Amino acid sequence: MEQLSGLDATFLNIETATTYGHVSGLAIFDPSTAEDLGSFEDLRALIEERLHLLPPYRRRLVEVPFGIDQPYWIEDPDFDLDFHLRHIALPPPGDRYQLAQQVARIVARPLDRRRPLWELYMIDGLDSGHVAQLSKIHHCAIDGVSGAEILANLLDLGPEPRQVDPPEQPWRPEEEPSQLEMLGRGLIATMTRPTKGIRLARDVLGNLPAVARSVGVDTSRVERLLGLDRDDAMLSQAMTRPPRTGFNAVIGPHRAFSYTSVPLDGVKSVKRAFDVTINDVVMAMCAAALRQYLLDHDDLPDDPLIAMVPVSVRTESQQGAFGNRIASMTASLHTDVEDPVERLVRIHQAMLIAKETHRALPATLQQDFAQFAPPAVAARAARVIARASARRWVDLPYNVVISNVPGPQFRLYGVGARLVANYPVSTIHDGVGLNMTVQSYDGNLDFGVVGCRDLVPDIWDLVDHLHHAIDELGERAVKG
Repeated sequence: MEQLSGLDATFLNIETATTYGHVSGLAIFDPSTAEDLGSFEDLRALIEERLHLLPPYRRRLVEVPFGIDQPYWIEDPDFDLDFHLRHIALPPPGDRYQLAQQVARIVARPLDRRRPLWELYMIDGLDSGHVAQLSKIHHCAIDGVSGAEILANLLDLGPEPRQVDPPEQPWRPEEEPSQLEMLGRGLIATMTRPTKGIRLARDVLGNLPAVARSVGVDTSRVERLLGLDRDDAMLSQAMTRPPRTGFNAVIGPHRAFSYTSVPLDGVKSVKRAFDVTINDVVMAMCAAALRQYLLDHDDLPDDPLIAMVPVSVRTESQQGAFGNRIASMTASLHTDVEDPVERLVRIHQAMLIAKETHRALPATLQQDFAQFAPPAVAARAARVIARASARRWVDLPYNVVISNVPGPQFRLYGVGARLVANYPVSTIHDGVGLNMTVQSYDGNLDFGVVGCRDLVPDIWDLVDHLHHAIDELGERAVKG
């Protein structure tokens, strides 16, 4: 058995009837490069052959009674690969809107916690002649980096699938422990919790200014109390409260999804012209898209939107390990600025501030917070806080999640079929009904935009605005 970390368990705790903890990916394949068109049977055989490279695929949860400690993974004694693989087709004409709608329906269904927390759908009938694969896996099992590692284990560098060595030791299922045994483990853990709390309090006090900045608190008073001399006007400018928009409300059970690809060369040209980073350009594109969308709906606030940006804290020694090694930072999107270049420059400055604050905190501190609280308490607290911010009882933590996951810049193949694009399909929750995630692959940035269908019904407008944003920045880059 292997216990989930507090951060892993957080993604279980946030789940409600309308909030789901799984993340998904929509991969588009060109079957013309495969000798036998990459059939569903071939896909099943390939996954079965490589299961030993995919540990989360055969693990399922075992809960601790009364939620007094984090759950555990066991090797599922009832593992059934066929339960997790599904083969469906779109009705004619099979255009991108139908595909996105099918994706939205599938991701709006929770995973069965009695089984390993993943599903994989092969989707035929696309009007392009391509084939789609939609993967769902719970966020408690992977983060963006470990998700990319799973994809790498399933894909190949050429149309001919590589030979995979069998496991050194055959896989063995585990007998499910009794509730009495799990209760005993939980009681032992509760005895050590006060010690963990003392250690956490010490770490927080030692990093109080950085902790305050990370949650948007005006740090000048904190730093004066601690006797620190700091004059950084940019920090106070960055600590604005997130305003309210139409998608910052209580979400419903239904999802809307749209996707698009943007050539990476154009993004790099803007990066060089204005001496910023690729991620700054991505943030600026999303900011421009959000600004135009809100203008179209007469909903643009006077204050700038605030984005939450996930950050990997996975060390080199943790490569290949699954679970979550992530932290988060917040930054202003400066949606109150009309000029796109000025907005990009200000976002660049905001990201520098966010990175400085993030570097000032120990990499494990956010994870230690999640580890300390008993899961039953953490679960209720997480849901209450999210619902309270959505209902305007407390301030929003941020307006939107924007995530940028780097991917390989070379072609990959699955069962002989060339991977054309790989669109992320992420999560939303009460108060933050919109997520914009991008993953780079083979010369493109593949954007996946997920929203609550009730709050963001015309979600395709956002991807159209993304293209307009990079075109506008490109034109300004050429003019200098």
